[in-house]
Amino acid sequence: MILRSSFDIEAKRTRTLELQERTAQPGFWDDQAAATRSMTELARLEDDINAHGSLSSKLEEAEVLWQLASEENDLASYRDAVGLLDELDAELERLEIRALLSGEHDQADAIASLNAGEGGTEANDWAQMLLRMYLRWVEKHDDLEAEVLDVQPGEEAGIKSATFSVRGRFAYGLLSTERGVHRLVRISPFDSSSRRHTSFASVDVIPDVAEAAEVELDPTELRIDVYRSGGPGGQSVNTTDSAIRITHTPTGTVVTVQNERSQLQNRAVAMKILAARLAELARREKQKEMDQLRGEQMEIGFGSQIRSYVLHPYQMVKDRRTEVEVGNPEAVLDGDLDVFIDAELRRRRAAATAPS
Repeated sequence: MILRSSFDIEAKRTRTLELQERTAQPGFWDDQAAATRSMTELARLEDDINAHGSLSSKLEEAEVLWQLASEENDLASYRDAVGLLDELDAELERLEIRALLSGEHDQADAIASLNAGEGGTEANDWAQMLLRMYLRWVEKHDDLEAEVLDVQPGEEAGIKSATFSVRGRFAYGLLSTERGVHRLVRISPFDSSSRRHTSFASVDVIPDVAEAAEVELDPTELRIDVYRSGGPGGQSVNTTDSAIRITHTPTGTVVTVQNERSQLQNRAVAMKILAARLAELARREKQKEMDQLRGEQMEIGFGSQIRSYVLHPYQMVKDRRTEVEVGNPEAVLDGDLDVFIDAELRRRRAAATAPS
């Protein structure tokens, strides 16, 4: 039912024609923001229509091969039909997950931030492991692209914090399932006595959406600091004062960017991230008010541990929300996160549609 409602293909074809006619009108690009939104919507609709067409074609081909295999007792046709059905099953699984991503900003790009919890070097190392995990997850998806915008290195090892963007359709919807606290249990490589340590790091994800561009930033409420980029990087890092830190004094929101760019580029990216964070802060405050009216408590942040990664005395990754367990933490830390993301999307849909 979810998939069928998501693929109202005739409505999407009608809307596609409307947008194609609009793009052909003189003056279409006079309002560049509106034109960009229309082009983005058109590309997404065409993507859905093409996906539906691919499914239909493969289904018809599989039916023909199956009929041929039955009538002619043709083993080769039977094998080809089974192979096509396996491909169809994989595509349907992917489209089912896409159908679950129907939230207001689920199709937007994402801005993610990582922060090490208490624990010094141990927690900093865990934060760096998480950053690598998410970058590897993005690499496994051809339709996504990541860019590290800022890394604050730890004093001895690892990182204190990091900010990165993920571009691509559904980036926010997918990554939003990772928001919360992640817990690691292992024998510490930094402990000479080889004792077991527990470390925490938090993940936050916000959508990079058009509304952020409409957030008005009062220059009198901003404190802008310029400093020398630090940490590993190209030869130009540490040679110029190009890193930017912007503090929004009314909310205490701080954004830093030092991605080996010019000071001007870093400042523009930092202002964009700040606007996106303030827009998300406003949305979360509004949601909090609604939850209080309904008598619900849905805190997100430190204290809302979502997943445990255990490397000793046994090996397991377990998600507390969905109860999904994986016995190969190395694969998970190498970016195999889809089983957790998919399960959390299904849990959210089930919670949203459950009778109150």
